[in-house]
Amino acid sequence: MTPTSSASAPLRVAVVGLGWAGQQHIAAYAANPDVDLVAIAGLEDAPRAELAEKFGIPVAVADWQELFSSTPLDAVSVAVPTFLHAPIAIAALQRGIHVLSEKPIARSAAEAAEMVSAARTAGRVLQVAFNHRQRGDVRALAAEVASGALGRIYHVRASWLRRSGIPALGSWFTSRELAGGGPLVDIGVHMIDAVLDLMGEPRVLSASAVTHAEFGPRGLGGPDAATGGKQFTGSAFDVEDFATVLLRLEGGASVALDTSWASYRPEGDEFGFVVYGTEGGAELRVVDYAPATDVPLYAGTTEAVADRVLPGGVPAGHQGVVDEFVRTIRTPALWAASDGSIAARRAAIIDACYRSAAEGREVAVEDVEAEVAR
Repeated sequence: MTPTSSASAPLRVAVVGLGWAGQQHIAAYAANPDVDLVAIAGLEDAPRAELAEKFGIPVAVADWQELFSSTPLDAVSVAVPTFLHAPIAIAALQRGIHVLSEKPIARSAAEAAEMVSAARTAGRVLQVAFNHRQRGDVRALAAEVASGALGRIYHVRASWLRRSGIPALGSWFTSRELAGGGPLVDIGVHMIDAVLDLMGEPRVLSASAVTHAEFGPRGLGGPDAATGGKQFTGSAFDVEDFATVLLRLEGGASVALDTSWASYRPEGDEFGFVVYGTEGGAELRVVDYAPATDVPLYAGTTEAVADRVLPGGVPAGHQGVVDEFVRTIRTPALWAASDGSIAARRAAIIDACYRSAAEGREVAVEDVEAEVAR
């Protein structure tokens, strides 16, 4: 098991995976004074060398297994394709290394449960990078909900929609075996996470979902589709490119979610949610990843409207995720509650959604969790 550095020394941290997400983690660790970014691992030779030089990282290797066996570490970020999250995270936890995984936690609730079990056995932190709950506008709205200003939240309508945004046709993203699913597990999970966090983590009782694959199987909907560029279609597209979901929550509340990689709608990405409360409402709408957006709040009556606008606040993104991870590691009293359980619940919800879509019926989330526990 990797020895842990002293309480006063900077945390020895590595990042596995050098794509966009991995680079966000690298930059965030480099900006945290409580971290010594000692290593990176990734298959891409040129980016690996460039990142090591740019951030002064002493160890830069291709193989994550070599990294774990040769470099003393306190923590690691796992920012690789989804099918590698569980094996790398579990290997790290078994060596006594705290883990921050990119979302989703894993391809399935079963894999997620294995990761949580490894974290509990090792007595180490397992967190997942749900960076959109760290947005300033999302946090400001969450504080408003927590204050009771909107009353009881009884429904939230969430969405993340793209026109031509299939990540890469024929890549691991579009393989169910490698990714676990399409936009629902890729970007929809961000909205499920943010909404449930906003609502105070109510238990999700059941899921009813429908999925469609209308563009990917025809070689359409990739990032080059709008300009007519050629697209890579080296393997079958066997995930959805659109999903619609209804979640029933304890206490009678509900969440509706639409998510798409490709659909006939305005260009670009748009995500957010509309909140319906007994004493007020709110609408958060983010277009093309705007770093912050003001949030209209609706209250009062038809005779005495009390609408106002909530300032969007300062975005934190991956920096907020990494800083929270570091703070948690520095606070051992928080470790037991930071075992990945919340992210695993998200995985069970996603599994229930996919089962509902496949079987044409509403599926109880507890049935999925019970099967995993057996």
